[in-house]
Amino acid sequence: MAVTRRHFLKTTASSTLYFAAPALVGCGAWAAAPTLSAPLPVIDATESRAFEIAAVAGETEFVAGVPSPTLGFNQPYLGPVIRVRAGAEVAASVMNRTNVPISVHWHGLLVPGDRDGGPHQQIAPGAAWRPVLPVAQPPATLWYHTHLHGETASRVYAGLAGVLIVDDGNDADRGLPATLGVDDLVLVLQDKRLDTSGIALYRPGEADLMHGFLGGAVMVNGQFGASFPVPRGIVRLRLVNAANARNFDLAFADGRTFALIATDQGYLPTPLTLSRLRLTPGERAELLVDFASGDGATLVSAPHVETGGTMEMGGMMHDMLPLPETFTAPFPVAVFAVDLSLPAPLRVIPAAFDVEDQPLPTPTTTRRFILNDMGAMMGGDMGHAGHGIPAAMTFGINGRPFDMNRLDAEAVLGATERWVISGEMMGHPFHIHGVRFLVVAENGGVPRAENAGWKDTVFVEGVTELLVRFDHPADAANPFMLHCHILEHEDLGMMGQFTVT
Repeated sequence: MAVTRRHFLKTTASSTLYFAAPALVGCGAWAAAPTLSAPLPVIDATESRAFEIAAVAGETEFVAGVPSPTLGFNQPYLGPVIRVRAGAEVAASVMNRTNVPISVHWHGLLVPGDRDGGPHQQIAPGAAWRPVLPVAQPPATLWYHTHLHGETASRVYAGLAGVLIVDDGNDADRGLPATLGVDDLVLVLQDKRLDTSGIALYRPGEADLMHGFLGGAVMVNGQFGASFPVPRGIVRLRLVNAANARNFDLAFADGRTFALIATDQGYLPTPLTLSRLRLTPGERAELLVDFASGDGATLVSAPHVETGGTMEMGGMMHDMLPLPETFTAPFPVAVFAVDLSLPAPLRVIPAAFDVEDQPLPTPTTTRRFILNDMGAMMGGDMGHAGHGIPAAMTFGINGRPFDMNRLDAEAVLGATERWVISGEMMGHPFHIHGVRFLVVAENGGVPRAENAGWKDTVFVEGVTELLVRFDHPADAANPFMLHCHILEHEDLGMMGQFTVT
């Protein structure tokens, strides 16, 4: 439903301060004005238990009249929201209609290694991959993206990503918003760097590789200046950080609170009332926001902050080298304007959720992983010549860059392990394939609110301790990955692999 111009201007008047600054820093005249956003297309596979997506090349006008070369699934940029039923087996069909190899990793979906979609499951141009996905996990907001070693950053940036929702059909009984596109909204957060003509290009320099590629233009679902009509009631926001490297520090411009109801792997036992939320690359979060007053709101983010690591010089890299295209003040992410014509069935935030409560066994093994930054890893040849990435810049884990032919760990199926992850000179979003974990400590203290519940990605700033469950198998031919989700770091070697047998 369209929001009238008068109503839109009235709703967003309090947010003028945030739109006064150029939203596309470093891009000259390209400034984002709020525009009514179209939702991502939806494939509902909850009844059919099958879906089909195709990677395609195309063009997208991020700036009107200026096409940028892009990639997407079933469309020129990004892919559809795919809904699958918890407890079902789903037949996926993935076709590659581009002229470059891809893979499709189901980020957060707990499936065996041969169906995980990592670097070992490459899909050649013109080929297809048809895995059957056993969806054996609670409801959650997940996502999918290409994951070939050395080519993940450029192709996710080009648009090869989408959202995957695990749904058990019981959200209405939980008292949760459940109408996608009305009171249940998916927001894929990304950033772009535009040249002087308005074309979005991926051309990382050395500083970009050290810190991760940051764009000065932030968009939601592939659009700048995103605006969403919402009903006068409780609205659910499913947030996905699909950016290459940007950390979002989210809040509402009017200071209102919201309820955090789910993190990466599903619902929390009880909602957490927050006024700020940090979301780093690869992470997801679900919020409930109350618009019952009839007042709209603007979701804003503080500028990207690069935290320090365990080494004495941690955090100094941020000051020594400039971060290109970053914001220097809070910036708008999305505008929400109340539309009284939309149904608003829910007015109360639920007090608790039906979360499985299983005590974890004592961990059988402790493993330590150190995320090594390039200052300690210079000189390796990662084979990136020809892709705009200097071959001499290398990252690693435990002093070793990624090797497709080397296993870095072997876990026992059904076991629980204690993993201690540390980053040397800066913070890193750390993702583990095929598992879920609990964050039990951060730098010896209580974990942040964003790290409550079951997770698969965590921002490591110093030392983070995890309890990791290994409930899904992966053999040496199709191992699971563990890696930094700053995609430039992943491509340059900050990744390892492990089996579960």
